[in-house]
Amino acid sequence: MTTPSFSICVYCGSRDGINARMSQAAEQVGRWIGEHGGQLVYGGGKTGLMGTVARATKEAGGRVVGIIPTALVNKELANDACDELHVVDTMHQRKAMMAERSDAFLTLPGGIGTFEELFEIWTWRQLGYHDKPIGILNTENYYGQLQSFLDSCVHSGFMNDWQMELVTIGDDIPRLLKQLVENAGVPQRSPEDLTQHL
Repeated sequence: MTTPSFSICVYCGSRDGINARMSQAAEQVGRWIGEHGGQLVYGGGKTGLMGTVARATKEAGGRVVGIIPTALVNKELANDACDELHVVDTMHQRKAMMAERSDAFLTLPGGIGTFEELFEIWTWRQLGYHDKPIGILNTENYYGQLQSFLDSCVHSGFMNDWQMELVTIGDDIPRLLKQLVENAGVPQRSPEDLTQHL
């Protein structure tokens, strides 16, 4: 495979959830990344939405970088099909490497680990540690209540409007991914461009 045209970090659950639409969305995200010559950076797991987005990226011709702490490898949760699988000692190292290897960040449905990753990378941008775009995929309005809560934080004076503007929330997968890649300032290849170079 040629050098990836962009690298996007995806945060998502290690479970599938009860709504099949969540797994379908993860598959569509991975397929879009692969078809557009991109690289997926993610938590290195093989279960749930994490496993789905990684498999879909690979099947569509994309490159997959997994970063996973030793504790999860020991539970046999690591995805050996990754093009690169980095095993690190701590969750802090995992998140730092994921951020370093990525041009943009996208959050899919998940649990408290996914929320923690989203809020940390959002806080890092607020503090000026990076200026990479951040997106939230609001499949089936999964993050609708979170968005309402954050709006209430603004109205209560604990957040500012500009902090909300650091994150793009949407449910149109191709549009959201295209926007993240464009805002990252990296060239985007179409599937047709890639086919011409095979």
